[in-house]
Formats: sequence, C-alpha cells, structure tokens
Amino acid sequence: MAQKPSIPKGTRDFTPSEVVKRNYIFDIIKKNFQTFGFQPIETPSFENSDTLMGKYGDEGDRLIFKILNSGDFLRSFNENLIKTIKLSLYHLRIYLNGTVKEEMNSYGLNFVKVLPEILRKDKQIKFDESVIDLNNLANDLWNKIEVFVNKEDWKEVLINGVDEDKSLTNLSIGIFGEFYFEMGTKYLGSHISEKALRYDLTVPFARYVVMHQNEIDFPFKRYQIQPVWRADRPQKGRFREFYQCDADVVGSNSLLQEVEFVQLYDAVFSALKLEGVTIKLNNRKILAGIAEVIGAKNNLIDFTVALDKLDKIGEEGVKKEMLEKGISEASIEKAAPLFSLSGTNNDQLNALEKLLAVSEEGSKGVQELRFIIDAVSDIGLSTAQLAIDVTLARGLNYYTGAIFEVAAPKSVQMGSIGGGGRYDDLTGIFGLKDVSGVGISFGLDRIYLVLEELDLFPEAIDQSLQVLFMNYGEAEAFQALKLVTLFRKNGVKADLYPDSATNQKQENKQFKFATNKNVPYIVIIREDELKSATFTVKNINENTQETYSLDKAEEFLKNL
Repeated sequence: MAQKPSIPKGTRDFTPSEVVKRNYIFDIIKKNFQTFGFQPIETPSFENSDTLMGKYGDEGDRLIFKILNSGDFLRSFNENLIKTIKLSLYHLRIYLNGTVKEEMNSYGLNFVKVLPEILRKDKQIKFDESVIDLNNLANDLWNKIEVFVNKEDWKEVLINGVDEDKSLTNLSIGIFGEFYFEMGTKYLGSHISEKALRYDLTVPFARYVVMHQNEIDFPFKRYQIQPVWRADRPQKGRFREFYQCDADVVGSNSLLQEVEFVQLYDAVFSALKLEGVTIKLNNRKILAGIAEVIGAKNNLIDFTVALDKLDKIGEEGVKKEMLEKGISEASIEKAAPLFSLSGTNNDQLNALEKLLAVSEEGSKGVQELRFIIDAVSDIGLSTAQLAIDVTLARGLNYYTGAIFEVAAPKSVQMGSIGGGGRYDDLTGIFGLKDVSGVGISFGLDRIYLVLEELDLFPEAIDQSLQVLFMNYGEAEAFQALKLVTLFRKNGVKADLYPDSATNQKQENKQFKFATNKNVPYIVIIREDELKSATFTVKNINENTQETYSLDKAEEFLKNL
C-alpha cells in the first residue's frame, strides 16, 4: 500500500500564487532595507547548541529544535547505562553486607566515592566517559536509591543483586525505571545533539559580529531575510518554520537609530498600502524603574511578564499572576496607575515622569522615550501611528532600552506583525563587550495573512504569463517560438503550449489552460496565419481579437 504523503505540523507548502505574493512582500521590505542603508548577510540554518541555548530564557530554550548527531550514540549510551545499573547493584549489595541498615548515609558516601573507580577498572564494561560522567552518575544513582532503600519490595533486590537473566524491562520500576529515564534525559541530550536550528536571526547575528569584528566597519547596518524554526504549538499565524526579516544596527548608542526604525516600519507598511498599523513603543528602563518604585525590583522579570499579558488576561488576571509570583499586594496597588494610563503620548510621558521621579533608571527611560517620540512627531509618518504602551515587555531577555511592537489594523484579528528593541550588550555573551545595538523584525507570515484578509495584494500579482502561444503543429509552433523569443527579449512573460492541437478537444484544452493561468492574451498561428506571415491576438479580458503582420510584432508589444 502506497504511503500517504504528509508534511510536519507547523510547516507549509506554498503554491506558485502564494510564493509570488510572499515575494511581493519580501521585495518591498528588501527595497526599503537597502534604501535605509542596510547591507545583507546570511548565516547558517543551524548553529552550535551552546550558541543558542540560554539566550532566550527557559521558555525560549524549550522551543529550540535540536539536531541529532550522526552515528549510533543512543546504543552506546544505553549499553553503558544498563551495565552501570547492573554492576552498581552488585557492588551495593557488597556494601550492604546482606542487610539494609538505617545508617545509609555512611554507606552512601563510600558508594558514591568507590563506584566510579570500580566501574573504570571493570574490563567487561569499558566505559566511555565522554558519554557518561561516572562521578555524577554514581551520585545521581545513590540519590535515587536512598528514596527506595527502606521499602520492603527492594530489600531482596538490594541484598541479592540482579539476576543476569532478567532484562532491564523487569526492573523498569522503582529505582531503576526512574533512574534510567532521568539519566537518559540528563546525560543523553548533550551527547546526541550538539547543533540546533536557529530560533531567530538576532543571536546568530551577534555571533556573526563577534567572529567578523575585524572585517566590519562600525556602526554596522545589516539586514537578513531567512527562515527560523521553533518547536511551538501551531495555530493561526504561528508556525514552526517561518521567515524573519530583520534589520539591526550595532556599534552606535544614538537614539536616532530608534527614530530611523520607526520611519522604516512606516515606509514598508506605506509601500504595502497597509493603513491602520500602530507602532507601540516602550523602554525597558521604564519597566525597571516602575518595579523599583513599587518595591518589586527583585521581581522585575515576573513583573514585566505579567504586565505584558494585560491585553490577553485583563487587569485582574495580571494582578492575580503577580500575586502568584510573590509580588505583594502593596506593590501591585502602587502599580495601579499603569492600568489606566491614557491620553496623548505627551500626557503619558508626563505621567510617567512624575511616577518615576525617584528612580534614576526609570527617569532615563522616560527621557529616551520622549526623544524618540518628539523626533518622530517632528519628522512625521505617512500612514502608521506611534503609541506609548507601558505594558509592552517583549519576552526576550536581551532588550535593555527601547522596545518596539507593531500591531496590525484593529479590523484584523492578528496581533503583532513586527517588533524589536535596543540591546546594549548582546555580543557580550560571545566575549565582545560594550557593543550596543538596536534592531527590528517584520513578521512576514502574519503580514501576508493581513494583506490577504484586507485584499491588498495587487490585482495581477499572480499572473505568471502575459501571452500564451497556441500550438497547432510543428511548422506553426516553430514560427510561434520565434515570436516567443522576441517577446521575452522585450521583457514580456510569454510561453508556447508544448503539445499541438490536432482536434477541437485538444484546442479547448489549450484555451482552458490559458484561462486557469489567468493569461490576458492568446496568440494564434494556424496554417492561414503561417501562409500570410501574420499572427492573431485574442484579448481575453476585452473579448476582442486583432491580427498583426510578423514584421509589425513590435506594435503589439508597445500596447502591452
């Protein structure tokens, strides 16, 4: 029975029409990146795991796709682990001297210390300590044994050892089942996977800057359009494989960069004819200042994560989560003005300035935000709106200053279609200190869905052919091919149907093909046209036709 084809959840095939529309968005974004002076780079689809892990917080780390190493690492790991369990029980029985005593700790110290040496000397096992760290393993095994050692069910096993004829399956309960699972989870990952698919483009960019710092002229403006992968739960607008379109500047502390990114967002969405977009702006220093003022400085992350959910779970939901995270009721009460902050951007800045007057860091954040908003107001935007949102606290760990988030028009239920922020020392994680940067990203897939829903793609965007030449035989096709070549040289998308029509059914098939391809012009060269050195053009949209002489073909081309 033939296998039913499928693709992994969270991934997609794209039809020709979809690819053309995606390229339309790509081209506009890329054109504006270049207009603003950004240079393109590319990085590998996968990175070393240690490049990515620990850069996105616990939640982000769980969403990283890991790549299995080549080779049968699992077999080697299993063999070593199973032999360890069997031999460990044998030596544990010796230490117990035939009885299960209360003073297990004294035996435990001996067990943990001596077991690795015994295992290293055992000629049958021949341990590969690059696969399993015996010192850590012995300690973990003893901790697991201590939990069960006083249970009656295990006394006989501990005293008499393991029957070599029994499989590990028969021991996959209690100590050994749990131990086997935990050790597999703890030790196996780093040995079978040393690489991972990139989670975003920002951390690989930081790695790139550090590795190529001697080749880069700072400030360095780069753009990057490549796919990323996340082991997320697929839903509308959220995929496991998707493209990011990033622009970053590193090597400059100037807030003019933030101003420029607001302009860049506005330029792209204006070119896409997408009106009603809101560019939300906040500053991480403001969030830190608020946490300081309300007495929740030590709970900054919990505070900002909860606050960021205001739109989703409401004021009461945010307060409840803050309480659950250990933030006091008194602190939450002091934060109450944030939930009702309103008015113009200037009104909100004045309110924040007053609230954060006693916080040096918070006051600096307000000053930075005011500079950006005043500059943008002075320059002006074409279609986008700029709005302060003090609840905005994007989950990534590396933002230290301005935070951007772009909301789709309110008429579309889509949420964020872009975002970014200032990171003062992202390259520091790779050893290059004090290199400030700021960047933004466009959410291509969500932008696509928004344009599709609002019917904003150009009308003829998926028109792959402008002219289709019918095929009525070898001589006619040869003459048609000469014209096809001429049309193509003049930039016209033209093609010749490959199979000749010898009856009405085959001719109808060619017409149907043209209709399905949304081709506006059909060129006919039959025997009569061949004799008279002419060709007939059918205008499908206007339902008209006209005949041209072959030497006047360029007249037709001028009308296209």
